[in-house]
Amino acid sequence: MSDLSYLKDRAIAVLGGGAVAKAVSADCALAGAKVRLCDMQPFAAKTLFGVEKQGVRFYGDQLNLFGFRREGQARYESVTTEVAQAVKGAGLIIVATPALGHEPFFKKLIPCLEDGQIIHIIPDNFGSLILRKMMREAGCTKKVIIGGWSSSPYGSRVDIKGGVILPSIRVYYRAITLRGSALPTADNDDLLASTKFLGAFDGINGGEGLVAGNTVMDTGFSNVNPVLHCPGVILGVGVMENFGVIFGEDRSKFSIYSHAYCPSISRVQYQFYQEQRELAKAMGVGIQDYEKEHFFSRENVLGQEYMGKDYVIPFEEQDPIQFGTGPFTVQNRYITEDIPVGCHVYHELGQKYGIKTPIIDSMINLACVMAEKDFYQSGYTLDYLGLGHMNKEEMLAYLNQGLYKQA
Repeated sequence: MSDLSYLKDRAIAVLGGGAVAKAVSADCALAGAKVRLCDMQPFAAKTLFGVEKQGVRFYGDQLNLFGFRREGQARYESVTTEVAQAVKGAGLIIVATPALGHEPFFKKLIPCLEDGQIIHIIPDNFGSLILRKMMREAGCTKKVIIGGWSSSPYGSRVDIKGGVILPSIRVYYRAITLRGSALPTADNDDLLASTKFLGAFDGINGGEGLVAGNTVMDTGFSNVNPVLHCPGVILGVGVMENFGVIFGEDRSKFSIYSHAYCPSISRVQYQFYQEQRELAKAMGVGIQDYEKEHFFSRENVLGQEYMGKDYVIPFEEQDPIQFGTGPFTVQNRYITEDIPVGCHVYHELGQKYGIKTPIIDSMINLACVMAEKDFYQSGYTLDYLGLGHMNKEEMLAYLNQGLYKQA
């Protein structure tokens, strides 16, 4: 493992302005780091509103098994819309945007990279593969470490009132464990060790700890969003669209966890997961292990991230912690991101490796109709990730040692 002590005195650059970016940046700042927050226009006009003057208020229940908690008014070294300004001289760079924001940020980031920088993509959503591919295409040979995480260190939501995004972030749970990997896997030790300089990972490093995925494809399979969000929204759409309409409930309190999940949806989610396992096995990569019983819970497998393996809420009980987390329409990242990014990659892997994925494919088919979008056309492809031309052995050599074979 490399000597990473130089990170202690360097700034942390956080790219993005949404819930994950605000939570990660504020938590790191409250832990004592010099943090620069950057979002690009036209989004920054709304996402960074009030942040330069007031900072970000970080608050919430922060539910977790070990009771770790940190809150307050976070202040930043700088708030900017220029990626180059944010990352110059930074030791750690956090990319915390939706998947569709990766490429625009990467285009701005690549010319500014400096040797020794460590880039964390939260959540990864195959972003590590895309960034490495774009660096090759740009002829960038900077010696940086790139990796990503299966999820965010938090369940978090920005505060929005009357359509205005406020400079505050509510954190309703904190993860106590998280799975991540570098590309190549040979950099895993440095990627995980660098989290000691990221206050956003304090609750994890002081909890059950980090888990090193055996490749970034492991991280992709271990992202719980597609298996949780897609069946939950698609099969629970009647509850979602009628909540606050004919059910007489407060629509703003809706959550697929609290109000849509049920044993029948859990059976679909469990079979979805079994298809993921078969894909990972065919590729020779890892995936997070879950027991069947954990799918049959109000929190489903998500609860293990912040409350451990014994955390199971029966369907007969409510789950107030998730109230208001939505989504409230199918035009939401639970569909518009998790279908074309997660599910479509799984679909393509199934075709490449001869693994049948009927449950995953059914999610894509139904989402295309419900959202009125062709996710087969817009979805991530293996060629887009730089893997489409490789056989299994070539792909593993790239993922583990960084030995890339040109098409």
